[in-house]
Amino acid sequence: MQIQKIKILAITGSTRNNSSNFKLLKFIAEHIKVDFEVEIFEGLSEIPHFNPDLDNDNPHENVVSFRNKIESADGIIICTPEYVFSLPGSLKNALEWCVSTTIFSNKKVGLITASASGKMGHEQLLLIMKTIEARFENNTQILIQGIRGKIDEEGNIINEETLHELQFFISSFENQFSAPANI
Repeated sequence: MQIQKIKILAITGSTRNNSSNFKLLKFIAEHIKVDFEVEIFEGLSEIPHFNPDLDNDNPHENVVSFRNKIESADGIIICTPEYVFSLPGSLKNALEWCVSTTIFSNKKVGLITASASGKMGHEQLLLIMKTIEARFENNTQILIQGIRGKIDEEGNIINEETLHELQFFISSFENQFSAPANI
């Protein structure tokens, strides 16, 4: 009998090909336990601009697909850069399409901001995810500053402290799925 794997949707906040954020998600996908199945979503640029008038019974097919991926996942990992002291517009746009739903409510999430600075973008990510009622803890969210000097072209973590932070993050994220739910 085959055990059903825990489905994780990993969302990269960067639309750049082979970005540091994408590399971090690949690293996590390769190092998470074998009972997890990770899908890395890179389709943020295909989601139309948020318009509340279009958030009705028949939203754009890419919005429906994105929402369905979130809803069917057991957990979500978001790894994003910071652009101009904020979240990238494409990530914020995608999250705005989720506000009128409950798909993030009580969903187990891991949140990573990996950028040059990232502090303000990370604060915004945490605030947005709290607002849409995603479930995360201090040890399932991290800020990695100066990411370009901490990961090489092949996606290897070349900074020891960052490697330890990521290992702790992965372990903490995995443990959310083995711990009994707080009721």
